[in-house]
Amino acid sequence: MCGAVLLGALGFFEAIPAAHASKGMTLEQAYPGLASGILKTARLDTLDKGVVLKTDELQMDENSLGELLKEVDPDMRKQYEKNLFFILEQQAVEKVLLHEARKSGAKTEGSEREVILSFLSHKVSGIKISDEEARSFYEENKANLGGASFDQVKDGINQYLLERKRHEAIIAYVESLGERLNIRMDAGWVEKQSALARDNPVDKARFSGKPTMVEFGATGCAPCDMMQPVLESLKKKFQERLNIVFVHVGEEQILGARYGINSIPVQVFFDKNGKEFFRHVGFFPEGEVEKKLAAMGVS
Repeated sequence: MCGAVLLGALGFFEAIPAAHASKGMTLEQAYPGLASGILKTARLDTLDKGVVLKTDELQMDENSLGELLKEVDPDMRKQYEKNLFFILEQQAVEKVLLHEARKSGAKTEGSEREVILSFLSHKVSGIKISDEEARSFYEENKANLGGASFDQVKDGINQYLLERKRHEAIIAYVESLGERLNIRMDAGWVEKQSALARDNPVDKARFSGKPTMVEFGATGCAPCDMMQPVLESLKKKFQERLNIVFVHVGEEQILGARYGINSIPVQVFFDKNGKEFFRHVGFFPEGEVEKKLAAMGVS
């Protein structure tokens, strides 16, 4: 992507395939936004035939991904085939976390998933939510709380913010693992998977050079349905200055998972360079949306 464009501008590299031009670069440098965490700092290289990812202690190949596809529900197979990079990244995270958990001396009883969850729970056990954080969230979302007082919803807010903060801490930890591991990925495989993974409305919009607002929701969900008139109004108001995209997560499960959607509706804002600027959970009044857009430079 941007790396290949820069190299192409030098002239000499115009005849070299993108996979070769990007060798040695990190995945994030060559394909901004493709990886969501641990693989951002992976180096692109030419690996042995069939091998797509390699570290000092781990190797993953195309055959294992092919076997996984055989087990997928036929109705979901097309989504999986277009998102093999995402599937690989999730598997890589699980394998690395399992290795870290065992290395740390954490409990090893139970399934691999249970071992990982126990290890991560210990990692984030010290995280707390202050009264100021809870109060601030209440003030920002008062319109969505049906007139309930702060004391009435405080416990629920604390639990929600605690889960969100722990989730963010886990993401940061996983990214830090990627930075210190010697991860290499096959440049040719990544080039092919990048094209497939970005063939969707969200990625097409966010990498179009214009700011983008994406609504992840579903029909029949009350706050999602309430957002539809807001989206239509914004489309008319901003027209060519802003991309507005709606994703039905019931129909696009993998795409929703790629963007970390755990509840709906969720509004995700991307700047003109495709970088996430802000996200909001729940109904978002039009006036509040416009404030966020203005902060992003859209007016």
